[in-house]
Amino acid sequence: MSGEDAEIEWHEARAANLANWEERVPLHEQAYGLDAYDDPSHLSDVVRHDLTTLSRFLPSIEGLDVCHLQCHIGTDTLSLARAGARVTGVDFSPEALASAQRLAERHGVEATWVQTDVLDARAAVEGDFDLVYTSIGTITWLSDLDRWAAQIAGLLRSGGHFYIRDGHPALYSLDEDAPDLRIAYRYFPNGQAQAWDEDSTYAGDGKLTRTRTYEYPHPISEVLNALVGAGLQILRLEEDTTLPWLFSSRMVEVEGGYAWPEGERDRVPCTFTLVARKP
Repeated sequence: MSGEDAEIEWHEARAANLANWEERVPLHEQAYGLDAYDDPSHLSDVVRHDLTTLSRFLPSIEGLDVCHLQCHIGTDTLSLARAGARVTGVDFSPEALASAQRLAERHGVEATWVQTDVLDARAAVEGDFDLVYTSIGTITWLSDLDRWAAQIAGLLRSGGHFYIRDGHPALYSLDEDAPDLRIAYRYFPNGQAQAWDEDSTYAGDGKLTRTRTYEYPHPISEVLNALVGAGLQILRLEEDTTLPWLFSSRMVEVEGGYAWPEGERDRVPCTFTLVARKP
């Protein structure tokens, strides 16, 4: 089953996704290059990129309270802390948070870790924040963006910023195995999840046994309208041609990640980046 619509309740989809992500943790611990963080100045490529973009609105995050939603094993959370922030990492996977805590303790980084669904983050996380941050491979796992945006607005203090960089929904509509740019999957939501069965993950060579996952298409308009509906002001929206992971074997390595071959690169966006502010 690849990208077919599935009639499934959210709690069932969430349970399947959790089982899959729990299995990813040891594979990603091997594949993420954690030894690089032995250098106290090392930041993840994702955070290094994102801080450059965010600097137009926040010249520095030093001394700021930052909530990192869907933090996984904490490499980006650690990097935000090394950039000077007081960090809280949020994820639904206890295995991922245990890994994140081990990484932070190994490097003497203070962080708060909260296990909860991102859709329940406001009730589970104490305090409010100058920046709510999420980046790469996040919202496609969520069924309800209005509820997601409400959590973000609730976590932000007045004047606080929200930042997201993620895979572009136009990219996710493409067949990654096709010999050309070919649309194969829905761009627009219809109330149903898309079901996938894959025994590999985007990083590392190990195999998964919990292969079934469920994802939800979210067009750019839905992302924007959810955040505006939650009371946030959109400050910036960008689309880019590079991606920090290898979506398709036809992609080529370029500075900053991967891109489609020359001649196709300007035909479809790979990521979008959005910055918003709570009045």
